[in-house]
Amino acid sequence: MPKHALLSVSDKSGIVAFAQGLKAAGFHIISTGGTKKTLEEAGISVTAVEDITRFPECFGGRVKTLHPSIAGGILYRRNNAGDRKQAAKLGIESIDVVCVNLYPFAHAVQDGKTGNELIEQIDIGGPTLLRSAAKNHANVTVVCDPEDYDRVLHALEAEEQDMPALRAELAAKAFLHTAAYDALIATTLSEKKHNGFLLTNGMRLRYGENPHQWGMFYEAAGCPAGWSIVQQNDGKPMSYLNILDADGAWNLVCDFEEPTAACIKHANPSGIASHQDITEAFQRSYDTDKLSAFGVIIALNRPCPPAVIEKIIQQKIFAELLIAPSYDPEALELLRKRPKLRAIAYPCDVRTADTVLYRTALGGMLVQNNDARSVTEENLTVATTCKPSRDQISDLLFAWRVVKHAKSNAIVFAKEKVSVGIGAGQTSRIDATIIAARRAGERARDAVMASDAFFPFPDSIEEAHKHGISAIIQPGGSVRDSDVIAKANELGVPMVFTGVRGFRH
Repeated sequence: MPKHALLSVSDKSGIVAFAQGLKAAGFHIISTGGTKKTLEEAGISVTAVEDITRFPECFGGRVKTLHPSIAGGILYRRNNAGDRKQAAKLGIESIDVVCVNLYPFAHAVQDGKTGNELIEQIDIGGPTLLRSAAKNHANVTVVCDPEDYDRVLHALEAEEQDMPALRAELAAKAFLHTAAYDALIATTLSEKKHNGFLLTNGMRLRYGENPHQWGMFYEAAGCPAGWSIVQQNDGKPMSYLNILDADGAWNLVCDFEEPTAACIKHANPSGIASHQDITEAFQRSYDTDKLSAFGVIIALNRPCPPAVIEKIIQQKIFAELLIAPSYDPEALELLRKRPKLRAIAYPCDVRTADTVLYRTALGGMLVQNNDARSVTEENLTVATTCKPSRDQISDLLFAWRVVKHAKSNAIVFAKEKVSVGIGAGQTSRIDATIIAARRAGERARDAVMASDAFFPFPDSIEEAHKHGISAIIQPGGSVRDSDVIAKANELGVPMVFTGVRGFRH
C-alpha cells in the first residue's frame, strides 16, 4: 500500500532535506503552491493537491486542502474495517505524514499589519490539517516544527514500536501549536480584551514555596525561557524559590551596562556592586552583607571567570545558585568541585520593555509590561538649592537602579557603586530607612540614598542625615514635597527627583 506525506509550509527551512528523506523512506509527496514549487526546484517529484482533490485552489488561495479527499485520507481509522471499506469506495488514499507550519500571523502583528493584510495571514487550512492529523495520531505522524524533521526521519527508519510514542508527543505539540496560534489571533482581534496565554514544557520542581507544596515551571508557548542548567545539585531538581530568586537576581544585574554582580536572598538584594572587573564586583557585593549572604543566589552580568568560583570555594560561601550569561571553561571545571552549587546560564538580552509579565491574583491574572525604563542624568530634576557633585550623581543613578529591584517600601544606601545598606519590604518608609542605616553602619557616612517612591514626610531625610547620607534620589510627587525639600535644604543634603516610581511588590 503506497505511503503519502502532505507537505505545506510557510517556513521552508529544512523542508527539501525532509522531503528527500521521506522519498528515500518510500513516501509519495503531496504539496501545495509555494512548497510544491520549492520542492520541484530541488528536483523532487511532487503530486499537487489539486490532482488529489480534482478541484483547483480558489478564492486567492483561501481554499486549497479543505476537501474530503485530503481530510478523509488523514482522518480515516486504519484499524476500522468500516472506515477502510468506505475509503476504498470513495477512492480516498491514506495520508500518513502531515507536515504543516502556519501562515506567519505573529510576524504580521510585529510588522504592524492591520485590516485585510492582517486577516489574510490567518491560516485556516493549516490548523485543520494539523488538528486532523493530531486527532488520528494512532495512524498519522504530524509535524509542525522544522526542529522535529530529523527525529521523524530517524524514527521512520527505526522499528515500528518507536513510532506510537513519538506520534503522540508530536500530536500534543501540534494541538499546542494551533492553540497558541488561535490564542494570538484572539488577543490581537480583541485588542487585548482577551489574552491567550498558554504554558508549555512543564518542569516539575523539587517543591513549591514550602516543602509540603508541589511546584512546576512552565515556559510561555512560542517564547522559550532561554536559560539552561549548567550544573544541578547532584541531579536534585530546582525549587520554586530557586527560580524566583534567580529571576530577581538576573533582572537586577541585567539592568546595568557596567560589569555588575549581586547577592540575593528571598528575592531582595543583600549586596550589589559595579566594577570594571567582574570578580571584584562579586567580592564587593558579597562583602556588603555577609550575614545575609548565607544560602545566597549570586548573579553576574558578565561571563563567569574561574576567579569568581575560586573566591566562592576559598571563602566557603554557602551559595544556592549562580547565574551568569555564560561560563569560562576553567570556571566549569572548578564548579565540579562544588557539586551542590547549582549554576544557570542566561543571556542578559532576553527581556525587553515589550516583555509581558504575568501574575495570578484574585482568581484572575494581572498583566503588565516589563519596567525597563532607565533613568539618566538628563532625566533628573534637582529639587534642592544645593546641587549634587559628579560623583554623587553617579552613585545616585547606581542606587536608583538597585532600589527598583528591592521589594517596596525600599531604601538603598550606596557609595562608589556598591550598596552599603538596604532596607526592603517594609510597611513604612522610615522603617526601611532605619534598617538600611543599621546595615550600613559607618559605611553610611558620605553614601547616597535612593527611595523607590516619594517620601510622605521629612522623617526619613532627618534619619538619613543622622547617619551621614550626602545626597538623595527619589521620584518626587508627594503632597508634602515642599516640606521634604525644605528639610533637605535645611540639612544641606542635595536631593534629585526622577519623576518615575520604582515599586516592586
